Amino acid sequence: MPELPEVEALRDFLTGHLVGREVAGALPVSFHVLKTYDPPLTAVAGRTVTGVARHGKFLDLTLGGGQDPPLHLITHLARAGWLRWQEKLPAAPPRPGKGPLALRVTLADLPPDSSPGKRPAGAGFDLTEAGTQKRLAVYVVRDPAEVPGIARLGPDPLADAFTVEALAAILDGERRQLKGVLRDQSTIAGIGNAYSDEILHVARMSPFKPAGHLTASETTALHEAIRTTLGEAIARSRGVAAGKLKAEKKSGLRVHGRTGEPCPVCGDTIREVSYRDSSLQYCPTCQTGGKPLADRRTSRFLK
Repeated sequence: MPELPEVEALRDFLTGHLVGREVAGALPVSFHVLKTYDPPLTAVAGRTVTGVARHGKFLDLTLGGGQDPPLHLITHLARAGWLRWQEKLPAAPPRPGKGPLALRVTLADLPPDSSPGKRPAGAGFDLTEAGTQKRLAVYVVRDPAEVPGIARLGPDPLADAFTVEALAAILDGERRQLKGVLRDQSTIAGIGNAYSDEILHVARMSPFKPAGHLTASETTALHEAIRTTLGEAIARSRGVAAGKLKAEKKSGLRVHGRTGEPCPVCGDTIREVSYRDSSLQYCPTCQTGGKPLADRRTSRFLK
């Protein structure tokens, strides 16, 4: 699943490739992908991309229309979605089917006097989604807050306002365990399954340590782990082409997805706890006092 660092890298990539370009059209290929109807998707045609923003894991293209109020073309890539940039899209329109293509956005042709730094005519991007659980979502709205998932987002962990004191206030009285708190988008925006594992490994904390029981020093350590883990992931992804971001993410992970491999810090074997539709990875020596966690949903994790 694309998380904050990958979406931030996509935001940076698209800023350089889209801003100042006119949208020729957006074509939904999968019937499930469009979640709004007013304004219609056709309203994006003829508008110019004036900015690209990120809200947690949501990607937001601002589209200016002369004297008209701006529109926002917003995407959430969900678990298996991705954005594929193409310098020249196929001339023939895509056909609906069972493939991964969900939506195609095409840019207008450039005038002959376009500056050298502009992209060539026929460029654009596809939104794709692998698997059978179709959760990729596209919205056309006048205000990003009209998207329910954005309206309920918690603070961005890279924002200046996300201080140690702000994190302490979030955790105060929290009854859930750390893994669940970090993944809850209404609590902290942008962190998912992979980076919550990475953050907890850096902080040397059990995934199921009660979040409301952290000491002041532990809260400081968790805050530092959040900022450094996400910041370093963004730095690794900066300048990487959109098509290579998935591989970059995987290569930079230290524990997530590395069950059975040695921990890069202590050399202990990375363990896994499996759920019905996901799993978490951790290092017993670094995070749970050397004790492995029982690998079942109903297990009680170490404090």
